Amino acid sequence: MNTSAKNPTLVFIPCFSGAPWSAEQLAPYGDAPRRTLRLPEGVDDIERYADHVENAIADLDDYVLVGDSFGANVALALATRRPQGLRALVLSGGFAANPVDSKPWKALMRVIGKARGPLYRQLTLRAHAHRLASPFDGEGEVPWTEARSRELFLDNTPATSFGARLRAVLTADHVHALGRVHVPTLLLTPSHDVLIGEDASKVMLAGIPDAREVVLPRTGHMFRFSHPVSYAAAVNDFLAGQAGTRQDADA
Repeated sequence: MNTSAKNPTLVFIPCFSGAPWSAEQLAPYGDAPRRTLRLPEGVDDIERYADHVENAIADLDDYVLVGDSFGANVALALATRRPQGLRALVLSGGFAANPVDSKPWKALMRVIGKARGPLYRQLTLRAHAHRLASPFDGEGEVPWTEARSRELFLDNTPATSFGARLRAVLTADHVHALGRVHVPTLLLTPSHDVLIGEDASKVMLAGIPDAREVVLPRTGHMFRFSHPVSYAAAVNDFLAGQAGTRQDADA
Protein backbone atom coordinates (compact mmCIF):
# COMPACT_ATOMS: atom_id res chain seq x y z
CA MET A 1 0.00 0.00 0.00
CA ASN A 2 1.24 3.49 -0.83
CA THR A 3 1.13 5.27 2.55
CA SER A 4 1.83 8.73 1.13
CA ALA A 5 -1.24 8.50 -1.08
CA LYS A 6 -3.41 8.39 2.04
CA ASN A 7 -2.32 11.86 3.08
CA PRO A 8 -1.80 14.15 0.12
CA THR A 9 -1.06 17.80 0.85
CA LEU A 10 -4.14 19.98 0.56
CA VAL A 11 -3.26 23.06 -1.47
CA PHE A 12 -5.74 25.89 -0.86
CA ILE A 13 -5.93 28.50 -3.63
CA PRO A 14 -7.34 31.94 -2.76
CA CYS A 15 -10.40 33.71 -4.07
CA PHE A 16 -10.45 36.98 -6.02
CA SER A 17 -9.16 38.91 -3.01
CA GLY A 18 -5.83 37.11 -3.35
CA ALA A 19 -5.55 36.56 0.42
CA PRO A 20 -4.32 33.17 1.68
CA TRP A 21 -6.86 31.01 3.45
CA SER A 22 -7.09 31.97 7.12
CA ALA A 23 -6.25 29.77 10.11
CA GLU A 24 -9.98 29.71 10.93
CA GLN A 25 -10.77 28.29 7.49
CA LEU A 26 -7.92 25.74 7.64
CA ALA A 27 -8.56 24.49 11.18
CA PRO A 28 -11.43 22.09 10.27
CA TYR A 29 -8.99 20.03 8.18
CA GLY A 30 -7.26 18.86 11.35
CA ASP A 31 -3.80 17.37 10.99
CA ALA A 32 -3.93 16.91 7.23
CA PRO A 33 -0.82 18.34 5.56
CA ARG A 34 -1.82 21.61 3.98
CA ARG A 35 -0.48 24.65 2.23
CA THR A 36 -1.96 27.97 1.15
CA LEU A 37 -0.52 30.94 -0.66
CA ARG A 38 -1.21 34.49 -1.73
CA LEU A 39 -2.02 35.26 -5.34
CA PRO A 40 0.51 37.41 -7.21
CA GLU A 41 -0.39 41.06 -7.78
CA GLY A 42 -1.22 42.71 -11.09
CA VAL A 43 -1.54 39.48 -13.10
CA ASP A 44 -4.28 39.51 -15.75
CA ASP A 45 -4.10 35.96 -17.15
CA ILE A 46 -5.42 32.77 -15.52
CA GLU A 47 -2.61 30.66 -16.97
CA ARG A 48 -0.02 32.88 -15.27
CA TYR A 49 -1.81 32.37 -11.95
CA ALA A 50 -1.69 28.62 -12.63
CA ASP A 51 2.05 28.98 -13.31
CA HIS A 52 2.44 30.70 -9.94
CA VAL A 53 0.68 27.88 -8.09
CA GLU A 54 2.56 25.20 -10.02
CA ASN A 55 5.88 26.79 -9.07
CA ALA A 56 4.82 27.18 -5.43
CA ILE A 57 4.06 23.45 -5.10
CA ALA A 58 6.84 22.10 -7.29
CA ASP A 59 8.25 20.20 -4.30
CA LEU A 60 5.01 18.22 -3.79
CA ASP A 61 4.50 14.86 -5.46
CA ASP A 62 1.09 14.08 -3.95
CA TYR A 63 -1.50 16.81 -3.50
CA VAL A 64 -5.11 17.95 -3.83
CA LEU A 65 -6.01 21.35 -5.24
CA VAL A 66 -8.80 23.15 -3.38
CA GLY A 67 -9.77 26.34 -5.21
CA ASP A 68 -12.46 28.79 -4.17
CA SER A 69 -14.20 31.14 -6.63
CA PHE A 70 -11.43 32.79 -8.71
CA GLY A 71 -9.09 30.25 -7.14
CA ALA A 72 -11.28 27.47 -8.53
CA ASN A 73 -10.63 28.73 -12.04
CA VAL A 74 -6.90 28.84 -11.31
CA ALA A 75 -7.02 25.29 -9.92
CA LEU A 76 -8.96 24.13 -12.96
CA ALA A 77 -6.43 25.70 -15.33
CA LEU A 78 -3.64 23.82 -13.56
CA ALA A 79 -5.60 20.56 -13.49
CA THR A 80 -6.09 20.64 -17.27
CA ARG A 81 -2.29 20.39 -17.57
CA ARG A 82 -2.50 16.97 -15.90
CA PRO A 83 0.29 17.62 -13.37
CA GLN A 84 1.96 14.46 -12.13
CA GLY A 85 1.21 14.73 -8.41
CA LEU A 86 -2.45 15.83 -8.57
CA ARG A 87 -4.71 13.29 -6.82
CA ALA A 88 -8.05 15.12 -6.63
CA LEU A 89 -9.63 18.49 -7.30
CA VAL A 90 -12.10 20.59 -5.32
CA LEU A 91 -13.74 23.57 -7.02
CA SER A 92 -16.09 25.75 -4.98
CA GLY A 93 -18.17 28.57 -6.44
CA GLY A 94 -16.05 28.34 -9.57
CA PHE A 95 -16.40 28.43 -13.32
CA ALA A 96 -14.75 27.11 -16.48
CA ALA A 97 -15.34 30.35 -18.41
CA ASN A 98 -16.48 33.84 -17.54
CA PRO A 99 -19.96 33.23 -16.07
CA VAL A 100 -21.19 36.72 -16.97
CA ASP A 101 -22.93 36.53 -20.35
CA SER A 102 -24.64 39.91 -20.21
CA LYS A 103 -22.92 42.44 -22.50
CA PRO A 104 -23.87 45.39 -20.26
CA TRP A 105 -22.43 43.61 -17.22
CA LYS A 106 -19.23 42.76 -19.10
CA ALA A 107 -18.90 46.39 -20.13
CA LEU A 108 -19.49 47.50 -16.55
CA MET A 109 -16.85 45.05 -15.31
CA ARG A 110 -14.30 46.62 -17.64
CA VAL A 111 -15.19 50.07 -16.35
CA ILE A 112 -15.08 49.26 -12.65
CA GLY A 113 -11.80 47.42 -13.19
CA LYS A 114 -10.24 50.77 -14.06
CA ALA A 115 -11.43 52.52 -10.88
CA ARG A 116 -8.74 53.82 -8.53
CA GLY A 117 -8.55 55.69 -5.24
CA PRO A 118 -11.83 56.65 -3.51
CA LEU A 119 -13.84 55.45 -6.51
CA TYR A 120 -12.39 51.97 -6.10
CA ARG A 121 -12.77 51.90 -2.32
CA GLN A 122 -16.23 53.45 -2.08
CA LEU A 123 -17.99 52.40 -5.28
CA THR A 124 -16.30 49.34 -6.81
CA LEU A 125 -15.79 47.43 -3.59
CA ARG A 126 -19.27 48.20 -2.24
CA ALA A 127 -20.83 47.02 -5.52
CA HIS A 128 -18.69 43.89 -5.54
CA ALA A 129 -19.51 43.07 -1.91
CA HIS A 130 -23.20 43.39 -2.73
CA ARG A 131 -22.85 40.91 -5.61
CA LEU A 132 -21.07 38.47 -3.29
CA ALA A 133 -23.81 38.56 -0.66
CA SER A 134 -26.59 36.06 0.01
CA PRO A 135 -29.56 35.97 2.43
CA PHE A 136 -27.84 33.19 4.39
CA ASP A 137 -24.50 34.82 5.19
CA GLY A 138 -25.59 36.06 8.59
CA GLU A 139 -26.71 32.66 9.85
CA GLY A 140 -23.40 30.95 9.17
CA GLU A 141 -20.94 29.50 11.67
CA VAL A 142 -19.08 32.77 11.18
CA PRO A 143 -21.77 35.40 10.51
CA TRP A 144 -20.78 37.30 7.39
CA THR A 145 -21.79 40.72 6.02
CA GLU A 146 -21.21 42.86 2.96
CA ALA A 147 -19.06 45.10 5.15
CA ARG A 148 -16.76 42.16 5.99
CA SER A 149 -16.44 41.29 2.30
CA ARG A 150 -15.48 44.87 1.49
CA GLU A 151 -12.98 44.87 4.36
CA LEU A 152 -11.42 41.68 2.98
CA PHE A 153 -10.68 43.45 -0.28
CA LEU A 154 -9.62 46.71 1.32
CA ASP A 155 -7.03 44.81 3.37
CA ASN A 156 -5.75 42.53 0.63
CA THR A 157 -6.50 43.72 -2.89
CA PRO A 158 -4.91 46.75 -4.55
CA ALA A 159 -7.08 48.38 -7.20
CA THR A 160 -4.57 47.42 -9.90
CA SER A 161 -4.84 43.74 -8.91
CA PHE A 162 -8.65 43.91 -8.77
CA GLY A 163 -8.68 45.25 -12.32
CA ALA A 164 -6.13 42.73 -13.54
CA ARG A 165 -8.11 39.82 -12.11
CA LEU A 166 -11.28 41.13 -13.73
CA ARG A 167 -9.48 41.03 -17.08
CA ALA A 168 -8.38 37.47 -16.32
CA VAL A 169 -11.99 36.48 -15.60
CA LEU A 170 -13.26 38.08 -18.81
CA THR A 171 -10.83 36.09 -20.94
CA ALA A 172 -10.81 32.79 -19.04
CA ASP A 173 -12.19 29.81 -20.98
CA HIS A 174 -11.37 26.19 -20.16
CA VAL A 175 -14.67 24.71 -21.31
CA HIS A 176 -13.12 22.77 -24.17
CA ALA A 177 -10.29 21.51 -21.94
CA LEU A 178 -12.52 20.07 -19.19
CA GLY A 179 -12.06 16.54 -20.55
CA ARG A 180 -8.36 16.80 -19.74
CA VAL A 181 -9.06 16.78 -16.00
CA HIS A 182 -8.19 13.20 -15.12
CA VAL A 183 -8.72 13.16 -11.35
CA PRO A 184 -11.85 12.84 -9.17
CA THR A 185 -13.40 16.28 -8.85
CA LEU A 186 -15.78 17.76 -6.30
CA LEU A 187 -17.88 20.73 -7.34
CA LEU A 188 -18.87 22.39 -4.09
CA THR A 189 -21.74 24.78 -4.79
CA PRO A 190 -23.61 27.24 -2.58
CA SER A 191 -27.38 27.17 -2.83
CA HIS A 192 -27.57 30.92 -3.56
CA ASP A 193 -25.00 32.56 -5.84
CA VAL A 194 -25.92 35.67 -7.79
CA LEU A 195 -22.33 36.30 -8.82
CA ILE A 196 -21.69 32.95 -10.54
CA GLY A 197 -25.18 31.67 -11.32
CA GLU A 198 -26.45 28.14 -11.83
CA ASP A 199 -24.95 27.26 -15.20
CA ALA A 200 -21.27 27.37 -14.22
CA SER A 201 -21.34 24.16 -12.19
CA LYS A 202 -23.53 22.44 -14.81
CA VAL A 203 -20.92 23.12 -17.49
CA MET A 204 -18.13 21.68 -15.35
CA LEU A 205 -20.23 18.71 -14.22
CA ALA A 206 -20.95 17.83 -17.84
CA GLY A 207 -17.38 18.33 -19.03
CA ILE A 208 -15.17 16.83 -16.30
CA PRO A 209 -15.23 13.03 -16.63
CA ASP A 210 -15.14 12.13 -12.92
CA ALA A 211 -16.99 15.05 -11.34
CA ARG A 212 -19.71 15.15 -8.73
CA GLU A 213 -21.54 18.08 -7.18
CA VAL A 214 -22.49 18.80 -3.60
CA VAL A 215 -24.78 21.77 -2.96
CA LEU A 216 -24.54 23.19 0.55
CA PRO A 217 -28.03 24.35 1.58
CA ARG A 218 -28.59 27.86 2.88
CA THR A 219 -25.19 29.15 1.81
CA GLY A 220 -23.96 31.88 -0.54
CA HIS A 221 -20.87 32.62 -2.58
CA MET A 222 -18.87 33.52 0.53
CA PHE A 223 -19.57 30.15 2.18
CA ARG A 224 -15.86 29.43 2.73
CA PHE A 225 -15.94 32.42 5.07
CA SER A 226 -19.41 32.10 6.59
CA HIS A 227 -19.61 28.28 6.81
CA PRO A 228 -16.01 27.05 7.17
CA VAL A 229 -16.95 23.94 9.16
CA SER A 230 -19.72 22.80 6.79
CA TYR A 231 -17.52 23.61 3.82
CA ALA A 232 -14.61 21.59 5.21
CA ALA A 233 -16.89 18.69 6.15
CA ALA A 234 -17.99 18.36 2.51
CA VAL A 235 -14.37 18.46 1.34
CA ASN A 236 -13.25 15.96 3.98
CA ASP A 237 -16.08 13.56 3.12
CA PHE A 238 -15.10 13.69 -0.54
CA LEU A 239 -11.42 13.11 0.22
CA ALA A 240 -12.21 10.26 2.60
CA GLY A 241 -14.04 8.55 -0.23
CA GLN A 242 -11.07 9.03 -2.52
CA ALA A 243 -8.69 7.63 0.11
CA GLY A 244 -10.87 4.53 0.42
CA THR A 245 -10.85 4.07 -3.34
CA ARG A 246 -7.07 4.33 -3.49
CA GLN A 247 -6.61 1.88 -0.63
CA ASP A 248 -8.88 -0.63 -2.40
CA ALA A 249 -6.85 -0.21 -5.57
CA ASP A 250 -3.57 -0.75 -3.69
CA ALA A 251 -4.77 -3.83 -1.83
